[in-house]
Amino acid sequence: MNSRLLLVLPIAAVAAIVLGQSGASAEAISLKVDLKGTSEVPPNQSKATGSLVVSYDPAEKTLTWKGSYAGLSGPLTAAHFHGPAAVGKNAGITVSIAIGTMPGAIEGSATISETQAADLLAGRWYVNLHTGTNPAGEIRGQVLK
Repeated sequence: MNSRLLLVLPIAAVAAIVLGQSGASAEAISLKVDLKGTSEVPPNQSKATGSLVVSYDPAEKTLTWKGSYAGLSGPLTAAHFHGPAAVGKNAGITVSIAIGTMPGAIEGSATISETQAADLLAGRWYVNLHTGTNPAGEIRGQVLK
């Protein structure tokens, strides 16, 4: 009987480690943003469009994004995540998006709080891209699952 116990204990220990590791890491949550002038508040006539793929990792509390835009009335002057706000409402800046050296491309990451993550995942964040012609925002889109 002792030899069986010696064989079972290491197997049980390995199983406990594997199960413990799989439960400790949460899976990243995918979100998307479709940017257009008609989503601005108030809406504008811009023909520009854009989109972002956003991911939130709850274990690391990390927000990452990558996207593109085209057709702006001029150079991008600023870009931000805003919230909390429902569709059609305005809110303050929650995370600034760095303007890269490649026009038409957006990419970055930030650490956010649990409260911010709750608002983000509830659809209460939006992205706004600003230009000189439209300093309050040329194209905007809600961050959605």
